[in-house]
Order: sequence, then C-alpha cells, then structure tokens
Amino acid sequence: MTFETQQLGERITARLDELAAVTDEPGRITRLYLSPAHRRAADLVSQWMRDLGLDVTEDAVGTIRGLLPAGLPGPDANRKLLIGSHIDTVIDAGKYDGNLGVVAGLAVIEELRDRGMKLPFALEVLAFGDEEGVRFPTSLSSSSACTGTYRADWLEASDADGIKLKDALKAYGGDPSRIRDAVISPGSVIGYVELHIEQGPVLEHQGNALGVVTSIAGQTRFRLRIEGEAGHAGTNPMNLRRDAFAGLAELSVIIERIAQQGTGGLVATIGKVAVYPGAPNVVPGEVEATLDIRAASDAPRLVAIDRIRHEIETVARKRGLKIRMERTADVPTCPMNDDFQNALSSAIGSLGEDARRLPSGAGHDAMAMARSFPAAMLFVRSKAGISHNPLEYTSPGDLGLAVETLTRFVAGLAKKAEA
Repeated sequence: MTFETQQLGERITARLDELAAVTDEPGRITRLYLSPAHRRAADLVSQWMRDLGLDVTEDAVGTIRGLLPAGLPGPDANRKLLIGSHIDTVIDAGKYDGNLGVVAGLAVIEELRDRGMKLPFALEVLAFGDEEGVRFPTSLSSSSACTGTYRADWLEASDADGIKLKDALKAYGGDPSRIRDAVISPGSVIGYVELHIEQGPVLEHQGNALGVVTSIAGQTRFRLRIEGEAGHAGTNPMNLRRDAFAGLAELSVIIERIAQQGTGGLVATIGKVAVYPGAPNVVPGEVEATLDIRAASDAPRLVAIDRIRHEIETVARKRGLKIRMERTADVPTCPMNDDFQNALSSAIGSLGEDARRLPSGAGHDAMAMARSFPAAMLFVRSKAGISHNPLEYTSPGDLGLAVETLTRFVAGLAKKAEA
C-alpha cells in the first residue's frame, strides 16, 4: 500500500460517509427501495456524476446511469464497460454494502481523468435500487430490468404497508409502462464488473486484502412444516410424545452435519422458526421453519438436498410426525467470466498483492447482469466478516487498493482493445 492508495481510500470513505447520512431513519442507515431516502441518494449520486461531466440518465425502475463516452476512436467506441452496484440498504445497515461499488465506479473515472487516460470504449456507472429485496418481495429487480428479465408480477407485490411496487414506482418518479426501455443491448456491452466488500471472514483470515470471485453461490430455500400432536407438558410421557419441535431439533443437527461433510463451500441454515401453539406448558404440535442451502457449484447443493430429504423421511417415521419440505426459491450457481477473473488477478498482482480466488456466498447484482453480459466481481476485505450491520468496516487502505485494482483492470482492457 502506498501513500497515494491510502489517500484514495480516504476520499472514498468520505464519500461513503456522505451517502450514509442519507437515511429514512435518523440515527441509523435505512434506505429502502423507492423510499424518500432512496430518492435523495439517487439525486446525490446523479449530482456526483454530473460533477464528473458524465451523461446522466435514470431508467424506469430508478437505476441511475452515468456515461463517460469513449475518448478514442475505434471499433469499440460505441460499446461500454459497466461498473456498478446498489444504493438501497437493509434496515440498520452498514455504509459499505452496495454503496462502495457505485462510489468506486466514480472514483475509477476520477483516476482515469487525473492520469490523462482516454478509453477506446465508453464507461458507464450504474447505481441500482433494489438489490436487498427488503421492502418488496423482489429479487435483484432493478438490475434484472437491464437484462430484460424483470418479472411483471413484481409490480403487483406489496410492502408491509400494503403499497404496491407499481404505485411506489410511480410516486418515486419511475414508469412501470417503460420497463422494457431499461434493457441494455448485449451487443453494446463489453462486460460488467462490481466491487463489493466480501461480507465474510475468508480474506481477513487468509491475510488477503483483495479477492477475485469465481462464482456466486447457487441457493435453494425451503419452508419446512412439521406436524405432530400438541399435548399437556406435564402429563405426556417423553416416549409417547409427537413433539414437532424435537423433530426439528434433531433435523437441525443432521442438516448441520450434512453441510459440514459437503464440498464446494456448502452451507445450510435454519434461519427462522415458529412454534405452535407456543405456550410454556404445551408440547409443540406444529413447527414452521426456513431452510437455506448454498454452495459454490450446483452439484454439492443438489446432493445435500437429496440427503436432507432422505433424513426427513427417517425422522418423520421414527417420531410419528408429518414433515413437508416446500421449495420457495431456487437459483443456480452463477460462474463469473474467466477472462475477467484473469484480468482482475493480473491487476491485483501488479500491486504486489496476492490474488486469492473465492466464491461468493451472498447474492449480488452481478448475478442478474451475468444473464446478458460477461460479468466479474472484485472482493475487498471486511473486518471480521461483518455485514448488514452498522459495524461493517473496510479500512481506507484496503479501499484504495481495491479502486486502484479496478482502475488498472479498466486500463488493461483498454490496452487490449487498442492492440
């Protein structure tokens, strides 16, 4: 790390602080999709883009786009490299998740300008609005609009206050009737790259500041419903009970063991449990729970699902329970572009840093963008792996290294295009 990268990181941190001050809840960062704070944040990012001399537009679903036209003639002058991430947050969020990718894209343009570098292709920074899926039951909707994979049923989805997405979009200034206009033609795009905090402890544990994402984990979610028989907690002998919660408890240990034995970074999580009737003196007669299974490739995830189904049947028979396993979401593994991975690794190496490669266990806008364009992700170290939390932190030094890597990545693509 040099003095220059440290200064670069401090400038980025200052801009992240400014964006973090834009919130719907004073005292903590909460900026949900299409909220008043989202509107103010989008306007702030738009102003930053205009200050850099970019051509600024906003599409029908609220994505802010800042375009730097090609500075050199050539066959790629009408094509563009996309850099982006999201500016919506979870409730009581940290300031880096998503926001860093947008601020970094603008910082890359600043660095290119300050170094007098002109590109043989255009560069467009995208600030998406609905990556977190907190306000509405949607998934990567704004980046999906860019690839023509926006689902019409999302517009009918409602938030906790009963407001439909289509109505919130109109109030925000968007236009549900023009979502198709948001599609970016694949032929006009060189690729998409996203800088993001790791949101996990791997890089810190290994002593690496930066990592190149190999794939974004496939994810399958289930709703488990276990039916037993409620009964008096004092009069029902242990050997005669059909305790739904005890069945879930046994399954949770089995699922943990299956995940530990799996490959490809397999993880499994029971994240939400509801017990009925929920009284201290009643044996639970029914339990509902969520199950989230992820891996860096599809095969380990699918194998684990088959093993869990088999174990569910065994536990149900043994305990006299009825157990249903309903699939609620299924997203295949999303590999990142090999050429872009190599280019990012070379850029990291040019800084004297080790280029660790690792999968992403979390979903990102890059998943939606990869449906149409070559896509890549650069991870930067997160302190203790904390994310979706006010304690989220990445040092200015690491931020500077990350943006310098991204700048060299863009410069490398430009050199290749000119050759």
